[in-house]
Amino acid sequence: MNTRDIYFEKFGIKPEIFEFVDEVAKAAEPRFREVEDIAEYNQAKVLAACVKNGLSEAHFAGTTGYGIGDIGRDVMEAIYADTFNADVALVRMQIISGTHALSTAFFGSLRYGDELVYATGQPYDTLHRVIGITPTKGSLIEHGVVYRQINLLADGGIDYDTLGKTINEKTKVVAIQRSKGYSFQTGFPIAEIKKICEFVKNIRKDVLVMVDNCYGEFVERLEPTEIGADAIVGSLIKNPGGGIAPTGGYIAGGHTFVENAARCLFSPSMGMAQGATLGQNKPMLMGFFLAPSMVCASVKTAILFDEVFSKMGFKTSPPSSVTRTDTPQVIRLGSAEKMIAFCRGIQKASPVDSMFDPEPSFEMPGYADPLISAAGAFTQGSTIELSADGPVRPPYDIYVQGGLTWHHGKLGTMMALNQLYIENLVKLPK
Repeated sequence: MNTRDIYFEKFGIKPEIFEFVDEVAKAAEPRFREVEDIAEYNQAKVLAACVKNGLSEAHFAGTTGYGIGDIGRDVMEAIYADTFNADVALVRMQIISGTHALSTAFFGSLRYGDELVYATGQPYDTLHRVIGITPTKGSLIEHGVVYRQINLLADGGIDYDTLGKTINEKTKVVAIQRSKGYSFQTGFPIAEIKKICEFVKNIRKDVLVMVDNCYGEFVERLEPTEIGADAIVGSLIKNPGGGIAPTGGYIAGGHTFVENAARCLFSPSMGMAQGATLGQNKPMLMGFFLAPSMVCASVKTAILFDEVFSKMGFKTSPPSSVTRTDTPQVIRLGSAEKMIAFCRGIQKASPVDSMFDPEPSFEMPGYADPLISAAGAFTQGSTIELSADGPVRPPYDIYVQGGLTWHHGKLGTMMALNQLYIENLVKLPK
């Protein structure tokens, strides 16, 4: 039995779907080689940090209770800091998500009367309640922080004129969201983030520039802290966990910023000195080592989804021809029925819970609209594993991300298109 046969027999993929996607994948191979070159560079960066810090088997042992004196955790944080060219890094399993990491960083540095300015438009949905855009008990705004948002220009670019006029003596943090979030725009590449950092620092050097780095780690050769950002924040169940870390998040950057976040996460008296690792140092370190390769597979998968569905006549973002800065791929499907069918296909291609049919739900905390999600992952909520989700609202955009292996990503592409095809929601181009 060859690959074609197992795809037909075990997964019910129509021969015409297999042929179409396979031809598109072969045509995209030059673009894939560019992504593999970036992965090779980033793999060398991570390995160099492991060697520099003398990572050994002794560092895999975990601690309990307070977690004081955890040498494995200390080495792991040094590896993160060196890889990201940061002064210090806080890498803890007690940080449960990217939203939690961002919340911790904000509350660690912002006080009553301080201003938070988002330079990249409206932030991700789950931050609306953290900030207080949606009025919420315990939000930054309720604690007296002033929030200002710089909406993007019509072409999706940064409104530097308004940003420059907004920064004032009370501005404490300028935040940049690297990834697109639930929007159709492209993410902000490292070159643009560098430009924003330089622009802000030319106005006020003491303003902290913090980058929400979720979905962006290892997609390009450089990270924001290598080109002028004061701090970066991310989740270990996205890119840097490599699909191995069971939970966790990180905050990396300048000493004061990171230590303030640690005081917020734990207690002012302990800061970074506590936080048990409970035997999880090995998977967290192994995941970080594998992350460049996993991100490579995810980006190649995103490119294939773009190529396939743009050829099917759907609007997509970003186009595969542009420099990518994050892993998610947006496909404008145009109807709730197509979103549901697309997610059914992804779920059927999942190694875990493939037997379930995704349905829209209001039960996901932090979202204002019903959410459809296909996520048959080994780690709950892991978006470095192949998944698809999106709020079920016009214009019905689906967000595809992840893919621990290229071959799974390719199969997932076929399965998503196949499900739309067998439900008579699409026709192949002639």
